[in-house]
Amino acid sequence: MEIRDRIAVITGGASGIGRSLVERFHADGARHLVVVDRDEAGARAVAESVGGTGIAADVSNEESIRELVDRIETDQGPIDVFFSNAGYVTLGGLEAPTEDLQRMWEVHVLAHLFAARAMIPRMASRGEGYLMSTASAAGLLSQFGSLHYALTKHAAVSLAEWIAITHGHQGIRVSVLCPQAVATHIGDNSPDRDKMGTGFNVASGDGTLQPEDVAQVITEAMAAERFHILPHPEVAKYVERKGADVDRWIGGMQRWQGSLFPADQHPSTWLTGK
Repeated sequence: MEIRDRIAVITGGASGIGRSLVERFHADGARHLVVVDRDEAGARAVAESVGGTGIAADVSNEESIRELVDRIETDQGPIDVFFSNAGYVTLGGLEAPTEDLQRMWEVHVLAHLFAARAMIPRMASRGEGYLMSTASAAGLLSQFGSLHYALTKHAAVSLAEWIAITHGHQGIRVSVLCPQAVATHIGDNSPDRDKMGTGFNVASGDGTLQPEDVAQVITEAMAAERFHILPHPEVAKYVERKGADVDRWIGGMQRWQGSLFPADQHPSTWLTGK
């Protein structure tokens, strides 16, 4: 699908990848862009820069998403592309509070589910539509130092796969974005930002991309209607190795994790103390 003359919604659009994609879609001739973020002032500022609409919304609240979709389709017309992009990261293992997992589940998984519930009946009735969501390379591999991030990003990928399999014949295109390190505020916005360390910096081993570089890869993948959007092409090789011999892959990940953390700060000590 090409974005020209299309109406698109981008959540988490006030900064980072979301903002760069808004700008790229505008440059590529989108008819109207809706920027959604919990930062209302930021959403409006980005939207105004492209002549779009800025809206504050809680993407983890299903009624909020339904109202958002109703409003846009009433005011602007049928939504062609919905990019569910909001997310954040935390530090922690088995000891991390279940409440923290629930909150991340709501943002990383239920937000995508609620967008799909709101959009698929409308898109299917029109015979086409594009759903994109942001997961992470961690959703295809894993994440050192963050159990909750690894769990929810895997679930986000699984949800996207299920939607693609189940609704593809109705004209619903699906893509899932799985980057490694991108120069965004995801770490700064984390409740654990003061504790972030090597376990998260390892994601930059294949380079830290700028958001505009990721936006370029997204538009290329969207035009080709590729399911996996991999701004870091190395991720495809890692996934292939994991699939070819998962035991060897886990062994390698165990050794790599051990090299990243001092013995007294290893994630296994966060629950057991040793």
